[in-house]
Amino acid sequence: MQYWKSSEPLWMRTIRIDTTEKFGSASLGDFPQRLEFQIRDLNLICRGAAMKQEVLSITKQALAQNKAVSDQVAALSEAECNFETLPLANAEAEVLIICEPLGFYQNVSTSHELRDASNQAEVLQRDFDVEESMRPDVFKAKVAAEKNLRSSGEWEKLSDEQRRLVEKMVLDDKRAGLALPENEREVLMRLKKELSQACLDFGKNFNEEDGSISFTLEELDGVPADVISGYNKRIDDSKEVYDATFKTPDIFPIFKFANNPATRRSAQEAYDDRLKQNVPLLEKALDLRRRIAAMLGYDTWADYITEVKMVKSGKNAQNFLDDLEAKLRPVGERERKILLQLKKEEHEKRGLPFDGEFYIWDYRYYDRVYVEKTLNLDESVVKEYFPVSVVVPTILKMYQDLLGVKFIEIKNDNKDVWHPEVQQFAVWEKDAKDESAFVGYCYLDLFPRAAKYSHAAVWGLLPGYELPSGRRHYPLTAMVANLAKPTPERPALMRHDDVTTFFHEMGHVFHGLLSRTKYARFHGTSVARDFVEAPSQMLENWCWEPKVLEKMSSHYETQAPLSPQLIDKMIRSRYVNVGLFYLRQLFFAKFDLKVHVDKEATDYTKLWNDLRESVSLVKGGKAQPGQGTFGHIVRGYDAGYYGYTYSLVFAADMYATVFKKDPLNPALGKLYRDKILLMGGSRDEMDLLQDFLGRSPNSNAFLEEVFGKVANASL
Repeated sequence: MQYWKSSEPLWMRTIRIDTTEKFGSASLGDFPQRLEFQIRDLNLICRGAAMKQEVLSITKQALAQNKAVSDQVAALSEAECNFETLPLANAEAEVLIICEPLGFYQNVSTSHELRDASNQAEVLQRDFDVEESMRPDVFKAKVAAEKNLRSSGEWEKLSDEQRRLVEKMVLDDKRAGLALPENEREVLMRLKKELSQACLDFGKNFNEEDGSISFTLEELDGVPADVISGYNKRIDDSKEVYDATFKTPDIFPIFKFANNPATRRSAQEAYDDRLKQNVPLLEKALDLRRRIAAMLGYDTWADYITEVKMVKSGKNAQNFLDDLEAKLRPVGERERKILLQLKKEEHEKRGLPFDGEFYIWDYRYYDRVYVEKTLNLDESVVKEYFPVSVVVPTILKMYQDLLGVKFIEIKNDNKDVWHPEVQQFAVWEKDAKDESAFVGYCYLDLFPRAAKYSHAAVWGLLPGYELPSGRRHYPLTAMVANLAKPTPERPALMRHDDVTTFFHEMGHVFHGLLSRTKYARFHGTSVARDFVEAPSQMLENWCWEPKVLEKMSSHYETQAPLSPQLIDKMIRSRYVNVGLFYLRQLFFAKFDLKVHVDKEATDYTKLWNDLRESVSLVKGGKAQPGQGTFGHIVRGYDAGYYGYTYSLVFAADMYATVFKKDPLNPALGKLYRDKILLMGGSRDEMDLLQDFLGRSPNSNAFLEEVFGKVANASL
């Protein structure tokens, strides 16, 4: 870890961009001065208890400053309330740029002390947010301001984004329960704080999970040698064993390649059981959500959550999932029958017993076998063409060319990161000629390590917005991923799935960088949860375009790109077993929705395993508490996992209508940037889609993509 010493406050420093960087033929060295702006320092000095106290002190100070603004607003008379006298949006942004980076450390820091401090800082912030959301005096001022604006004629003078801001702030407070009597508000506040703590504890366990499972080399038969070489090897009771962690690069190759079904079963059951300590936390969270929804007057938590989403109600979400499941089930059943026959043949060949069942630990294995047999496509061979050192910069360049920006990596003494492996980039408009063309910062934290967030996600650490002075506050986004590290025999290589995931997550990065809103609360991905994935899902299509695959592939030994024949096989594999793939997604969505519409608690381990079998069409073994691993349910996707599939409808329509004809055309990239990314959440999502497409969205492209024909869908 790098250390930064300065007399400036620990929580804030001035970053100076060296304007002598070269941008093609243009030199930024001719600027009248170096560009300066304030961002959170992302390299806190690890000092144990002292550091912890400083993090908490900084957080408390920021929250106190925010409360002071609320107090000033609450003290206004109704007649004094107007748009200018309620500076709540700016106060919200000021606390966000302090607390968001501090809360991020729990996901990435190697310091246990800093992770704990970060988690506790988030507890403080969440509790404060609950308390502030329950202030009737501030709510009264907001309502009075809206009334005064409308009655005075000033409402029409506001911009569309300003009017949206007022309406959203008033709606937030109504949904928070401010119409309740005071004694009920106090109970509601307590319940919300308990819910926040349960979700934080669940997430902390998720990040801190460091388990593993051990196998002998014989038990790992079939797993690629380069994967095994990355496992920890040790002697256990005079036997040589290999420890596979539950991180994706370690455990997934076992699911896909281990020839011994007993090995795959052991790995699957241990993987599902790895977070059993989260089971009581989930039960508590679900109970609290039921109680909160009832107090707020909603029939279910799903109805409360979906009210402000595109789908509008829990019933509509359920109808969407049921309709799609009905279409997918016949497809999935045909695919299952084919894979089961492959299993029967292999078991006979290997002399293994066959019981006629298709298990969860069979799915990934026989999906791969089917692709290899029918298309002669070997995933291990494909991986050799995607070294991280080539793929990452190539994808960055594609995005830069498509969207008209320039990434400049910051290195050496100017680099300011939380871990040595993290890359830091300054992002500029491609034709930058002066400091007005600066866009923001991007961080890439791509490789696994202990106690780090174990999947792939993007954090908008700092929003972009307009400061009261009229200057711009620049955004900062960070991608966290877990790509395979280099082995003694090979460089770091990416599966094609990893490439697609990276392309997807970079879509979120650019949503955070290229949004240009007046207010922080509308910046970037601050859109409806059932739309937020659509832009990134649309961009996944690039990973299946022949010229894109050729451009970003380079064999780690020969540097040759993928051949046209191999590319053709990859593209044809895209929708192989698509029914089973989407039924698995529907299982997650249906579990999430059911636990948020049911009025009573149940045995959630049984529900998890029963639903997985009935919806995904795969049988389980020992009923493990897989719901404890379902991080989405406490990280903002509660009653919202349906959105991953729901937004695919929009993604397919956007791609087929605009980009399919010429995916790398910068003119189309500019259209996408201007119509979708630029607006963030400052406009209604349906209006964004209609503006981009030139018409209302429909499901034709999605259904044709999945089923090969146009059919009607319930949206």
